[in-house]
Amino acid sequence: MTRTRCDQITSFLAMTILERAEELQRAGKKVIHLEIGQPDFVSPQCVLDAAAAALRDGKTGYTHSMGILPLREAICEYYEREYGITTVTPDRVMVTNGTSPAMLTLFMAVCGKGDKVLMSNPCYACYANFAVICGAEPVYVQTSPEDGFQFRPSDVKRLLTPDTRVLMLNSPSNPAGTVMPADDMREICEMCAENGTMIFSDEIYHGLVYEGSANSALEFLDSACLCDGFSKRYAMTGLRLGWIVVPSALIPTLQRLQQNFHVCANSITQWAGIAALKDGAEDVKRMHDEYNRRRKVLVPRLNELGLKVAGNPVGAFYAIADARHLGADSLALAYDILDTVGVGVTPGIDFGSNAEGFLRFSYANSLENIEEGMERLAQYIESRK
Repeated sequence: MTRTRCDQITSFLAMTILERAEELQRAGKKVIHLEIGQPDFVSPQCVLDAAAAALRDGKTGYTHSMGILPLREAICEYYEREYGITTVTPDRVMVTNGTSPAMLTLFMAVCGKGDKVLMSNPCYACYANFAVICGAEPVYVQTSPEDGFQFRPSDVKRLLTPDTRVLMLNSPSNPAGTVMPADDMREICEMCAENGTMIFSDEIYHGLVYEGSANSALEFLDSACLCDGFSKRYAMTGLRLGWIVVPSALIPTLQRLQQNFHVCANSITQWAGIAALKDGAEDVKRMHDEYNRRRKVLVPRLNELGLKVAGNPVGAFYAIADARHLGADSLALAYDILDTVGVGVTPGIDFGSNAEGFLRFSYANSLENIEEGMERLAQYIESRK
């Protein structure tokens, strides 16, 4: 059989662990889920009401392939309100069925055979697969746990070449939950612009920062391409709604791809998205504050257990911790922890070779479950002595 690029796509191990955990649950075992970035909150009431109203009003047909204009306008208002950016206009925004399809469409529009895509090692597990499916080659910038697995501009500069088509930013980051310093982001944006390298910035965890603030790449480079969405801060993961902001020149290509492969984003959730942006601030703050409370329990507890947390996880809802003293194979270790004490964690190898031996923990679960998960983990570590 002829091989295709699909044969090069790796599994998303966070989902693999989740699926194994669900098997154990069906067999009657209680599992504490710290492996998946799934908010345990119900979507804000304004979102539910807007979705229900859209259904009642029969707004169930196709929309414009770019997304309904009121939502694109609301997204523009968001950038002005949150970052003081006034250059985002509706003609630069495309609404998508979640942020993952947004990123895939963006990679398809820009990358081809022979292109290089710079990304951190470790990084979100799916970035490399987005590049590979388009024929591009991932090139990894080595990062360290001391830096919270964030880029150092000097390391980026050494790897930039004329073939470097894209550099992938992610702040707050998955898997480490760290935030890139503003000066570093500015420097990286400037050197990429000078090299003719495009910036793709995954900003899905914006709005979930507990100390300081996160910068949008658009603050430093108007030609940056952004992906964001409603899944994380609005607890709308299953409603599948995201967006892209790009330079106007790229829109015709993105629109053709959208028309052919996705047609348009879900009509009902687009109306719900407007409500989230306009009326969801109090709900976001409530969830934000609760995540922060959980973070302040999880991170110290991991350190107490001898699982040193990388960097300063002040954003998203993740911490990644060094478990190399428990085993060099993080996938085998994650399976063993799950099967032995019923705690789901994500193996570091899912995110890159630099995170092998680390485990990622999500605090998008209740404080009660986090505390129980830490007690079970303590029992597991004690049994290994």
